[in-house]
Amino acid sequence: MELFFRKDSYKFIAAIAAIFLLSLSSANAKDDKLYKPFFLAKTPAGDFKTVADATKKSLTAAGFKIVGDYSPYEGVHIFSVTNSVLLKAASKDKDAAYAAVQRVSVVKNKGKLQVAYTNPVYMAYAYRLKSSLKPVQSALIAALGKQKEFGAEGLTKKKLLDYNYAWGMEYFDDYLELADYSTHAKAIAAVENGLKTNKIGVTKVYKVAIPGTNNVLYGVGLKSPNMFNKYQDDGYIMGIIDFKDIRSAAHLPYEILVTGKEIRAMHARFRIAVNFPDLSMAGENSFMNIMGAPGGIKKALTNVSGGDSDDF
Repeated sequence: MELFFRKDSYKFIAAIAAIFLLSLSSANAKDDKLYKPFFLAKTPAGDFKTVADATKKSLTAAGFKIVGDYSPYEGVHIFSVTNSVLLKAASKDKDAAYAAVQRVSVVKNKGKLQVAYTNPVYMAYAYRLKSSLKPVQSALIAALGKQKEFGAEGLTKKKLLDYNYAWGMEYFDDYLELADYSTHAKAIAAVENGLKTNKIGVTKVYKVAIPGTNNVLYGVGLKSPNMFNKYQDDGYIMGIIDFKDIRSAAHLPYEILVTGKEIRAMHARFRIAVNFPDLSMAGENSFMNIMGAPGGIKKALTNVSGGDSDDF
């Protein structure tokens, strides 16, 4: 009897230990899940225009509103989209406004067409939302299909919630203060006027007012007429960093956020890095090759916001 009891006890303890280790492993596996910034969609058949039109149709049929529609440079078309789920999530916190719009790209690369879109869950964690945006992810997958995630080896939820590229570089909440005004209306008017009258190549892609808040999110295209400031030019910057076989053009456009009386933007050293986290610091196709981009983008966004900026 004693021998039987001891033998059974060992089995019991071993079973409990196994269950504990299994649960610990499952928890770690959940915590260690890797997220990537983009999804590669299933590309419809046809030429560039046909594929772009089909993509647009699929998005609207799935309940997405296309708020922006532009070509930042040759061979690329971007759709900026939102829906009720995104707008509700964006209304929970003023910094959540950046997630109100997701981005879909149609790219011609080496003669082949690619449709891709931002991963809403990745962006939700990166922008510290209260919602994971999983329903939006499911809706985009249903509308456009999914071949695979891409754009990085992957980051965990914990890493994304407190992401910066490297020591000393900016986090999500290290935003740029572009300008401030005495009223919300004057801040909006300044951006509208700046986008309408500027001669430095900044164009409005979309404007989305976040319901129930005094936050308005703008998407802007950046070009550099005569390349007077190549480090603000989308085509120049992306020509260096977006070099892999599957393109990450859905990184664009950049955003300007009017929140109350203030005009802000994510710092480019965060905004670029969070979409290209595997980009090397030095060497070919590296951050070193676009060292002037954070300053160039800041100047351009500050200029159209009516803030203080150096002469171009």
